[in-house]
Amino acid sequence: MTTLSTVTINGEPAAYRDVGRGEVILLIHGMAGSSATWRDVIPELARHHRVLAPDLPGHGASGKPRGDYSLGSFAAWLRDLLDELDIDRVTVVGQSLGGGVAMQFSYQHPEYCQRLALISSGGLGPDVSWTLRLLAAPGAELLMPVIAAAPVITAGNKVASWLGDRGLRAPRANEMWRAHRSLGDRETRAAFLRTLRAVVDHRGQAVSAMGKLHLNEGMPTLLIWGDDDAVIPVAHAHAAHEAMPASRLEILPGVGHFPQVEDPDAVARLLLEFQRQPARTRRPVAPGHRSG
Repeated sequence: MTTLSTVTINGEPAAYRDVGRGEVILLIHGMAGSSATWRDVIPELARHHRVLAPDLPGHGASGKPRGDYSLGSFAAWLRDLLDELDIDRVTVVGQSLGGGVAMQFSYQHPEYCQRLALISSGGLGPDVSWTLRLLAAPGAELLMPVIAAAPVITAGNKVASWLGDRGLRAPRANEMWRAHRSLGDRETRAAFLRTLRAVVDHRGQAVSAMGKLHLNEGMPTLLIWGDDDAVIPVAHAHAAHEAMPASRLEILPGVGHFPQVEDPDAVARLLLEFQRQPARTRRPVAPGHRSG
């Protein structure tokens, strides 16, 4: 893995990994995740392209202000990060929450987007795991300090270390534990709840892009999903593919919600193949105008 770099955006640290040269692939992680979720695909992608993987606000090493954690706010933050790094065109790749952010970014700032890849993406239907629904409910802020207390984190780390020492690999469980472990930090918990409640309530996902998919007509689009996803069902992938007939759909057998860690070789191969597709023609922007 590359080391984290940091710039300042809106007075807060913005952490990111930046490696490779060439056309830029922007990797957007999911809720309670970080850029580290891409650790197994970055090296292969970076052999051929420049790869940018940020920690979204409220996540990882980026700032965790008391503020707006909506999809639109994340999209504007990504635009500001690209401007800071003097990047004006990217292939946008988002996993889980990052998929919803990627779609929002493609609508809000289309002049930056060459291609769009969605991996186990949120925002394509109401269904979501009951765990997230419960955590979005009122009163969850009282429960979370208990389930993410220091003794719980310590015990979990010991179990994970014991399994690792014995060569027992469980990429899906490990990634879920990484997310859980991050909630041991009070500021991260608060940001997590703000982010979650911006997109999920007790009935499921509250934000849907299905009515806006036509806005990306002409955008090369790739959908990657695991057929064993217990967080966001694979039916959402099929519905999105039907709504975007020109998209490419890839279902990975035996894979759950984290294809980038459960089958990183397949994800890297599919993204590199996708990167060879002609980019969408750049939309003109009036001189002096910046979207958003």
